[in-house]
Amino acid sequence: MYKLRMQSTNGVQENIGKIQSLFPDCVTETIDERTGELVRKVDFEKLQQNLSAVIISGREERYQFTWPDKKKAILLANSPVNAALRPCREESVDFDNTQNLYIEGDNLDVLKCLKETYLHKVKMIYIDPPYNTGNDFVYEDDFAESSAEYLANSGQFDEQGNRLVTNTESNGRFHTDWLNMIYPRLKVARDLLTDDGVIFISIDDNEYETLTMLCNEIFGETCFVTDIAWRSADSSNNDAKQFSADFNHTLVYSKKPFWQPYKLARSEKNNEHYKNPDNDPRGPWFSGNLSSPHPRANLTFDIVSPNGTVIHPPKNGWRWSKEKIDEFIAKKEIVFSDDQTRIIKKTFLADQGGIVPSNIWCDLEETGHNRNAKYELKKLFPEFSTYQLFSTPKPTRLINKILRISTKEDDIILDFFSGSCTTADSIFQVNVEDGGRRRFIMVQLQERRSEGNDVPDICSFGKERIRRAGKKIREDSPLTTQDLDTGFRVLKLDSTNMEDIYYTPKDISQANLFSLVDNVKPDRTAEDLLFQVMLELGATLDSKIATEVVSGKTIYNVADGYLVACFDKDVTDEVVTTIAKMHPLYAVLRDTSMATDSTATNFEQLFKTYSPDTVTKIL
Repeated sequence: MYKLRMQSTNGVQENIGKIQSLFPDCVTETIDERTGELVRKVDFEKLQQNLSAVIISGREERYQFTWPDKKKAILLANSPVNAALRPCREESVDFDNTQNLYIEGDNLDVLKCLKETYLHKVKMIYIDPPYNTGNDFVYEDDFAESSAEYLANSGQFDEQGNRLVTNTESNGRFHTDWLNMIYPRLKVARDLLTDDGVIFISIDDNEYETLTMLCNEIFGETCFVTDIAWRSADSSNNDAKQFSADFNHTLVYSKKPFWQPYKLARSEKNNEHYKNPDNDPRGPWFSGNLSSPHPRANLTFDIVSPNGTVIHPPKNGWRWSKEKIDEFIAKKEIVFSDDQTRIIKKTFLADQGGIVPSNIWCDLEETGHNRNAKYELKKLFPEFSTYQLFSTPKPTRLINKILRISTKEDDIILDFFSGSCTTADSIFQVNVEDGGRRRFIMVQLQERRSEGNDVPDICSFGKERIRRAGKKIREDSPLTTQDLDTGFRVLKLDSTNMEDIYYTPKDISQANLFSLVDNVKPDRTAEDLLFQVMLELGATLDSKIATEVVSGKTIYNVADGYLVACFDKDVTDEVVTTIAKMHPLYAVLRDTSMATDSTATNFEQLFKTYSPDTVTKIL
C-alpha cells in the first residue's frame, strides 16, 4: 500500500519521464545538489545529438561504466572496519568441533573482518542478492562516518531495529542504489577467492546488464566464464503482461582466467548412444565426427583403404592430420567400414570420463525450480503454511550441481546473502554423496520478515533450517553420516571489543606496558577477545580451541599451538611459564593482566628462556 503524496505532481520529473519514453538513452541518474537525493536527469548533450543530423562537439567520448557515487563505493570497499565477531555458543550446534560458520551482521562489514584471515582461502562463492525488483531492500552504507555514528544518525532502522532501506518503484528502482550496495561487497569478496576460485551470482533481468558490467570491471572480462540459464519456473505465468519470466541468470566469474569446471558424473542417458556391435574388447563406443569444423586445406587428403578403395575427404577436410589418422588406424581407433568406402572413428565410453556441464539448466528433475524449493522448506517447517515461507528460495538441487562442478571435498564455500540457508543444506547433501568435508560460511543481515508474517526473523529461520537439515540428513542416512559435520558456530557482528582508548608509541614503555588502564569494554567475554585476536593473527574462525586452567586462570590453545592466549587478570609467573612451555607461534595476554610488577618484568625473559621463537602480543 502506497502513502498519498499530499502534494502536487513534480512537473519537471513528469516531463523527464516523457523524454525518457522517447529517448531512453538520454535520461540518466544523478544526485540532486540541493537535497542530496537521487533523481533522474536529462543528458542534454546526448539529447541534442539525437535531434541533430551532424556531430555535436562536446566532452571527450570514452568507454566506461560509471554511476553517481561510484567513487564513494570504491572508497567504501577499501576502507577499514572497526568491528568484532562475537561467538554465540547458545545458538550454535557442536560449537567445539564444527568447521562451519554462521555469521550474523551486515555482510560488507563481515567480509572486511574475514578478509585478512580468509584471504585466498574460499574456493567457491554463491550469492543470491536482492534483485532490485521494487519490493526488496538494499543495504545502505556510508563511507565517511563510523558504523556507530552512521547507524545512529541515518534513520535506517524500523521499529524492530531492521537496518533496511527499500528501493521501491516510487523512487524509480534506481540502478545507482543497487550498484552502490553490491559493488563494495563483490570487490571485497573477490579477494577471498583462491586463485582457482569462482563465484556464482543469481540474478534476474532487472539488474542482469548492470551486474555483468560491474563484474567485468571487478573480475575482468577475461574472467567471465558463462551465464547459466536456469529454468526457475515449472510452469509459465499466463498473467504476465509481456513474457512469462521462466528462467534466472546465474553469472559465473573466476578469480583467474581460463578456469575450468569439474566434469559431471555420466548418466544412463549420456551413455545410451554408446554401443558395441562388433564386440570390441575395449567396450561400448560410438562413431565420432570425422570432419574439420572449419575449412582446412592442409587436412584435405585422400585415404586409401586396405582393398585399394580411395576415400575422399569431407568438404572441410579431416579433423586430424594424416600422421594422426595413421596412428589411429594402427591403434584400431579408426576402422574401415565393411565395404571399405568410409572410415569410422571409435570413441570409447571407457575413455570419456565425466560430462562437461552445459550453460542451459532446464531439467527440472536435475536442478529443481522455485516451487520445488518451497516444498523443501515446507517439509522442514511443516508448522508454517506455504505463503509464510520465502517467496523465491533456491532449490538444493540447483546448488548441489553448482557445488559438484566447482568444489572438491575439503573446500570452503561462502554465501554472504545466505537467506534461508539453501547453500548450507546443499553442502550437507553433497558431502554425504562423495564423503567430502566441505565447510561453509553463511552471512546474513538481521531482518524481520514482512508485516503480519509470524515466521521468525531471517537469521533465526536460517539457523533453524541448518539444524533441521542436519538432523534430517542424519536420520535419512545413518550409516553414511557418522562423520558428517552438521554443526555450525554462530558469530555475531558487533562493535570492536576495545574501548576508545588510544596510545601513541612515545606514551608506551616496557615498564608501564602492563599497567595501563583497562581498554576492554566491560560487557565483553574472554571468548569475544579470543575470536577478535584469531582474526587479527590469521587463525581461521573454525579452528579447534582447547582450554586449560592453571592457577585459576583459563588458557586458550587455538589450532594446536598456533595461538595461545590468556585474558584473565592477575596472571602469575606460573601461568606465563606454562604458556611459554607450550611453544606457541603467538602468545597473547591483556596489557593489564600481570599480577605483580615482577611478573611484568619477567614476562619477556620467560619467553626467551622457554620459547624464544614465540611472537608475544599484548591486547
